[in-house]
Amino acid sequence: MIHKSPALEIPDVPLARFVLRRAPDWADKPALIDGVSGRQLTYGALADGVNRVASALRRRGFKKAEVFAIFSPNLPEYPIAFHAVASLGGIITTLNSLYTPRELSDQLRDSGARFLLTVPAFMDRAAEAIKGLPIDEVFVFGEAAGATPFAELMSQPAESFTVEIDPAEDVVALPYSSGTTGLAKGVMLTHRNLVANVLQAEQRIHLREGERVLGVMPFYHIYGMTVIMNLALHAGATVVTMPRFELETFLRVMQDHRVARAFVAPPIVVALAKHPLVDKFDLSAVTHLFSGAAPLDENLAQASGRRLNCKVNQGYGMTEASPVTHLVSDDIDWVKVGSIGPVVAGTECKVVDITTGKELGPETDGEILVRGPQVMKGYLNNPTATAHILDKDGWLHTGDIGHADAAGDFYVVDRLKELIKYKGYQVPPAELEAILLTHPAVADAAVIASPDEDAGEVPKAFVVLKTPATSEELMQFVAQRVAPHKKIRLVETIDEIPKSASGKILRRKLVEKERAKASAKQEAPR
Repeated sequence: MIHKSPALEIPDVPLARFVLRRAPDWADKPALIDGVSGRQLTYGALADGVNRVASALRRRGFKKAEVFAIFSPNLPEYPIAFHAVASLGGIITTLNSLYTPRELSDQLRDSGARFLLTVPAFMDRAAEAIKGLPIDEVFVFGEAAGATPFAELMSQPAESFTVEIDPAEDVVALPYSSGTTGLAKGVMLTHRNLVANVLQAEQRIHLREGERVLGVMPFYHIYGMTVIMNLALHAGATVVTMPRFELETFLRVMQDHRVARAFVAPPIVVALAKHPLVDKFDLSAVTHLFSGAAPLDENLAQASGRRLNCKVNQGYGMTEASPVTHLVSDDIDWVKVGSIGPVVAGTECKVVDITTGKELGPETDGEILVRGPQVMKGYLNNPTATAHILDKDGWLHTGDIGHADAAGDFYVVDRLKELIKYKGYQVPPAELEAILLTHPAVADAAVIASPDEDAGEVPKAFVVLKTPATSEELMQFVAQRVAPHKKIRLVETIDEIPKSASGKILRRKLVEKERAKASAKQEAPR
């Protein structure tokens, strides 16, 4: 059974023009506020900055379809850089703020980035990452040795220019995702993909002009990029940015700036539901709490909603879908707390048997497939991986198991894909396994998701040793080579890694073993 939402009319315009279309009307209103310092950027300054930076990059020879990398936490100037590149027909590849030099180098090399923008605190990692890469110039928010201040681009005069952009074909964003398995791949998102998804989200998230929206979810993540940065600026709201999540600072920013809407991930919902520090702050301005990036526990959603006296909704999506495919509308009292809601406008969704591919009816679990204008063009230079997740009929295979009820509201109950979601961040098991196998004591390894109350899931390694090694030694070995969210948190030594006849790791067997242990622990007498 195919579930469809009403058709969606998508304007044939480039992303930057679409998002900033009414900036002149709101010229004196705050577009972005630095939540910690209080520094403001008006819509007029935002639009002017986009034009100035685009003109400066154009004079440096930056051309359509070239790649510009942003390695930065959330700052008010982040959207200036993003939309300046977009207005030139360029492609923005966004880099995780926690990445190690190795991870940075891999993405910069794979994406073919020409320029890199970062912050002074990240310059050491950036400088190491670009060694041997054809990066023409490094820019920095602020000042740092070896980099051109972003302010220099901002200070240059704007000039008129015309770039022919085909919204349906031209790629504008290149975030990286592990998809349903394997290593990170460049997700090619067109102007039309992102314009469509902003419109789709806007039909369920009814932001008002001037409404304060918290920008703590990173803009480099597709959730922060689309649902916070682009949607809020398109709607005329004010984004209150935070460079990172720290609970006390988060609560103070929410209180002092009278934030009405907080777009967060489940671990923050956990803190809002349980942490005693929450009672010390006035969060009475909060009307909506929206959770995305990972599954939200129903009890936690209800607890946080009661504590803050606000609505708590959630949605569902993936980087390959820009990201939103399902979303609960904020104008209704949602009683199906565990549901991700119906499909968004212009989108089709079906549930199929994971073995036969046959379409399934309501209340029957299978793999969730989606099709719509927000679905990516494909993976950069990787037709094999593209064909694995995106079939010839345009259906995106999400790798998640779930079902629809009789009303067409969806529930995600399990994950078919191997990807681990640690606090909403993607952790590809294959990457961690490859690192473990370089340790001289490790003969074989497999990594799976282990359930965790605070993080949702944590990476756990099963290893076969050829010489003695402690769990702490192996965890430290991996930690030195990956971003913090990818660190292995648990290690178990076993005699053999279960594999298929073709040599593929049978992670499902390890997952079942882990779940059985967790279940036995819960049932044990206290």
